[in-house]
Amino acid sequence: MTPAPLVLLDLDGTLTDSYPGIAASARVAFTTLGLPVPGDAALRRFVGPPVVESFPRLGVPPERVPEAVAAYRGYFRTTGMWENSVYDGITEQLRTLRDAGVRLAVATSKPEVFAGPICERFGLAPLLEGVFGAPPDHVPSSKATVVAAALDALRPAGAVLMVGDREHDVHGARANGVDCLGVAWGYAQSGELRGAGAFAVVDHVDGLAAAVLAALDRPAPPGAQPGGVVSGSPRPGEAPTTGT
Repeated sequence: MTPAPLVLLDLDGTLTDSYPGIAASARVAFTTLGLPVPGDAALRRFVGPPVVESFPRLGVPPERVPEAVAAYRGYFRTTGMWENSVYDGITEQLRTLRDAGVRLAVATSKPEVFAGPICERFGLAPLLEGVFGAPPDHVPSSKATVVAAALDALRPAGAVLMVGDREHDVHGARANGVDCLGVAWGYAQSGELRGAGAFAVVDHVDGLAAAVLAALDRPAPPGAQPGGVVSGSPRPGEAPTTGT
């Protein structure tokens, strides 16, 4: 019997629309520091990468980044983390993958202490084998280390695939020998995912399960709906490499 494949799913911008809470938390941080608050286009770049990387990119002096992160976390843990919603259709797509025998887990740059409760609150946890996120802010971390931790804990025997909406999802997966399928409904800039090396990009939520199953060379379960358009060329019959 072929071992069950494992799909690692990014959270922000892939499963949930977390921009409202992240942007509000960032505005609080800039205001607290007395710095100009970036516009929406710049704040969208907060979604995905660790905030300790995002603040310097938007003009926070390196020596004030810890202060900015503390202000951000203060709002986020009480209010911002719940200013969030699951994209329409995502839950159904995950159920289709589970019905097809695919193992699912979240691998996110968001601190695990927040990612777990968010998945619980919004009903995603029952569909997942685990939620893996970043350690506390003072511990160095990257998407690659989060993916590595997930692989180490779940020990997949079959094919592994990452699904994400930003370039760091692609880079973090590839650092562990895992291919990445991009999604277009998140926060990537035009061309970002393909430029980073995603082998395909799913244009619509309703195409997610079909694209994942095609990439894994697995049939869809009875009654599953066909997916939407996929930009790029998933490789029929060629399973992604594993990270183990």
